[in-house]
Amino acid sequence: MNKLNFIIFLILGLLISLAACTAGPNTTMDVASPDGHIAGFFLGLWHGIIAPFTFVISLFTDQVSLYEVHNNGGWYDFGFVLGAGILFGGSSRAARKKN
Repeated sequence: MNKLNFIIFLILGLLISLAACTAGPNTTMDVASPDGHIAGFFLGLWHGIIAPFTFVISLFTDQVSLYEVHNNGGWYDFGFVLGAGILFGGSSRAARKKN
Protein backbone atom coordinates (compact mmCIF):
# COMPACT_ATOMS: atom_id res chain seq x y z
CA MET A 1 0.00 0.00 0.00
CA ASN A 2 1.54 3.30 -1.03
CA LYS A 3 1.51 6.44 1.09
CA LEU A 4 -1.40 8.15 -0.74
CA ASN A 5 -3.70 5.15 -0.37
CA PHE A 6 -2.81 4.92 3.32
CA ILE A 7 -3.65 8.60 3.88
CA ILE A 8 -6.97 8.27 2.03
CA PHE A 9 -7.81 5.13 4.04
CA LEU A 10 -6.92 6.92 7.28
CA ILE A 11 -9.03 9.99 6.45
CA LEU A 12 -12.03 7.85 5.48
CA GLY A 13 -11.67 5.83 8.68
CA LEU A 14 -11.59 9.02 10.76
CA LEU A 15 -14.65 10.44 8.98
CA ILE A 16 -16.61 7.24 9.51
CA SER A 17 -15.61 7.19 13.19
CA LEU A 18 -16.71 10.80 13.63
CA ALA A 19 -20.01 10.15 11.85
CA ALA A 20 -20.69 7.23 14.19
CA CYS A 21 -20.32 9.54 17.21
CA THR A 22 -22.86 12.16 16.16
CA ALA A 23 -25.88 12.61 18.36
CA GLY A 24 -29.32 11.64 17.21
CA PRO A 25 -32.41 13.83 17.37
CA ASN A 26 -33.85 14.73 20.75
CA THR A 27 -37.47 13.66 20.45
CA THR A 28 -38.34 15.17 23.84
CA MET A 29 -37.13 18.69 23.00
CA ASP A 30 -39.85 21.26 23.72
CA VAL A 31 -41.91 18.55 25.44
CA ALA A 32 -42.63 19.14 29.12
CA SER A 33 -41.30 16.67 31.67
CA PRO A 34 -43.78 14.73 33.85
CA ASP A 35 -43.76 17.60 36.35
CA GLY A 36 -44.60 20.10 33.59
CA HIS A 37 -41.24 21.87 33.18
CA ILE A 38 -39.05 22.54 30.14
CA ALA A 39 -35.42 23.33 30.95
CA GLY A 40 -34.15 26.61 29.52
CA PHE A 41 -30.94 28.65 29.51
CA PHE A 42 -30.55 29.16 33.27
CA LEU A 43 -31.19 25.53 34.12
CA GLY A 44 -28.69 24.57 31.42
CA LEU A 45 -26.18 26.96 32.99
CA TRP A 46 -26.72 25.35 36.39
CA HIS A 47 -26.47 21.83 34.97
CA GLY A 48 -23.18 22.76 33.27
CA ILE A 49 -21.74 24.08 36.53
CA ILE A 50 -22.67 20.96 38.50
CA ALA A 51 -21.85 18.53 35.63
CA PRO A 52 -18.74 16.92 37.22
CA PHE A 53 -20.59 16.19 40.47
CA THR A 54 -23.67 14.96 38.62
CA PHE A 55 -21.51 12.68 36.49
CA VAL A 56 -20.00 10.97 39.54
CA ILE A 57 -23.43 10.53 41.15
CA SER A 58 -24.89 9.18 37.89
CA LEU A 59 -22.34 6.35 37.94
CA PHE A 60 -23.95 4.95 41.08
CA THR A 61 -27.67 5.59 40.53
CA ASP A 62 -30.16 5.57 37.67
CA GLN A 63 -32.20 8.37 39.28
CA VAL A 64 -29.70 11.10 38.26
CA SER A 65 -28.73 11.95 34.68
CA LEU A 66 -26.13 14.37 33.40
CA TYR A 67 -28.30 16.15 30.84
CA GLU A 68 -31.94 17.23 30.91
CA VAL A 69 -33.62 15.87 27.77
CA HIS A 70 -36.79 17.93 28.30
CA ASN A 71 -35.19 21.20 27.22
CA ASN A 72 -35.85 24.06 24.82
CA GLY A 73 -32.98 23.22 22.47
CA GLY A 74 -30.19 25.62 21.63
CA TRP A 75 -30.54 27.91 24.63
CA TYR A 76 -30.31 25.02 27.08
CA ASP A 77 -27.27 23.67 25.23
CA PHE A 78 -25.63 27.10 25.23
CA GLY A 79 -26.22 27.47 28.97
CA PHE A 80 -24.85 23.97 29.62
CA VAL A 81 -21.64 24.62 27.68
CA LEU A 82 -21.26 28.07 29.23
CA GLY A 83 -21.73 26.62 32.72
CA ALA A 84 -19.17 23.90 32.12
CA GLY A 85 -16.77 26.53 30.77
CA ILE A 86 -17.27 28.70 33.84
CA LEU A 87 -16.54 25.77 36.12
CA PHE A 88 -13.36 24.74 34.33
CA GLY A 89 -12.00 28.28 33.99
CA GLY A 90 -12.79 28.90 30.34
CA SER A 91 -9.79 30.22 28.43
CA SER A 92 -8.27 32.14 31.34
CA ARG A 93 -5.55 29.53 31.76
CA ALA A 94 -4.46 29.97 28.16
CA ALA A 95 -4.32 33.75 28.49
CA ARG A 96 -2.14 33.76 31.60
CA LYS A 97 1.48 34.76 31.29
CA LYS A 98 3.98 32.09 32.12
CA ASN A 99 6.81 33.20 34.38
